[in-house]
Amino acid sequence: MRTVLYLLRHGATEANLADPPRLQGRGQNPRLAPLGVRQAELTRDLLAIRPIDFCYTSPLLRAVETAEIIVRPHGLKPIVHEGLIECDVGRWEGLDWGAIRKADPEYYQKYMSNPARYGYPGGESFGDVHQRSAPALDEILRKHSGCRILGVAHHVVNRTYLASLLGLGVAQARQVQLNNCGISVVEKGEQTLVTTLNAWFHLQGAAA
Repeated sequence: MRTVLYLLRHGATEANLADPPRLQGRGQNPRLAPLGVRQAELTRDLLAIRPIDFCYTSPLLRAVETAEIIVRPHGLKPIVHEGLIECDVGRWEGLDWGAIRKADPEYYQKYMSNPARYGYPGGESFGDVHQRSAPALDEILRKHSGCRILGVAHHVVNRTYLASLLGLGVAQARQVQLNNCGISVVEKGEQTLVTTLNAWFHLQGAAA
């Protein structure tokens, strides 16, 4: 019996769209930018003809809003799961990578060398995020065996989970780049496999 998880990163916020983009963990809780709403609507239109039995979301507003828009045609209410909340980025909250490299060079180098071990100072590592979010996603797959599930979470949550399934390991999860509202598909049968990674063709009609 095959279980399908459509795993999405939430739609874009103003921090995602900034040039350069700014880190946002859980210290701030912004709503979607207008472009993020449009991305969610385009994703809704793509998935409207596909059966979705359950929807799970991070508790943060940007994920909840994305989930609510997408599952509206299915008549579902998103289920909030604390295990899907974004990484705590500690004192780097709201900063861009250039500012971080300049202001915090030692921690920046450690993080870049192995984010699974050396996390965001004052926050979590990729390893910490994977230890709490991967069991949450695995539990959802087990609980709804044979169903089709939408999961809306965040960049670090999704990329650590997908990197592990792809055999890259959590330390290499930064290699997995995910667009806002890009769709990855995880299928669970005898094995749990990533069958689609970051499909975003449906978003090409959206412009900032």
